[in-house]
Amino acid sequence: MSSDGAQDFDAADDSTQQGGARHDGAQPGGAVGGAAGAGGGAAEGRTVRVVLVDDHRMFRTGVQAEIGETGRTGVEVVGEAADVDQAVTVIAATRPEVVLLDVHLPGGGGVEVLRRSAAMMADADRPVRFLALSVSDAAEDVIGVIRGGARGYVTKTITGTDLVNAIFRVADGDAVFSPRLAGFVLDAFASTDAPPVDEDMDRLTQREREVLRLIARGYAYKEIAKQLFISVKTVESHVSAVLRKLQLSNRHELTRWATARRLV
Repeated sequence: MSSDGAQDFDAADDSTQQGGARHDGAQPGGAVGGAAGAGGGAAEGRTVRVVLVDDHRMFRTGVQAEIGETGRTGVEVVGEAADVDQAVTVIAATRPEVVLLDVHLPGGGGVEVLRRSAAMMADADRPVRFLALSVSDAAEDVIGVIRGGARGYVTKTITGTDLVNAIFRVADGDAVFSPRLAGFVLDAFASTDAPPVDEDMDRLTQREREVLRLIARGYAYKEIAKQLFISVKTVESHVSAVLRKLQLSNRHELTRWATARRLV
């Protein structure tokens, strides 16, 4: 990666991220309230060390270009990772103040990264804080990572200026959410009732859910195998199991089913 001294635990070949589609109808720049100038941290003479965790190389490159000019933004990107194992390794090696974490990652997803980073999050002297940055605005994704310990959740439609602002706020211990997503969290934690259970989803294993999401995003079997570090035959077996459990006939029906539940 371009930053000097940054550790890069990148996968050999990532797919292209199509993160430009808007899901929440928010206008650019409005995802995080109280936007500060992109040079706010630099103007204060302060630097926040950040690790980028996302399975799409092109998206990481774009974020790096947008926020990683430390003299201007005050953000220093010290490492990157493309899956769960890489993320845990680079976070432990660099001990950043903030991790920008995608929700859907090979190896168990963002929730698994949070689970394996619990001790670092709990470190009173040098806490590592997590800000989810995802194309997904599904309630289950938002609530899942917040329950896992993330300090905030913003969508990939956020502007660079607002993302820098969000990073500094999370580094200071604040909670930051895109406006629409904050409602999910408030509703989930204000209620003493258990969240609604999706019985169909509960039939699927974690790996089957990962395969389901990638199929619904249009990935070919070979691409899924590469993303999840499994064989094509194993992908085929998982797809067959998902179709059987959900009583669907083909991947087109599966895609419609996933889209209806906003899992894509």
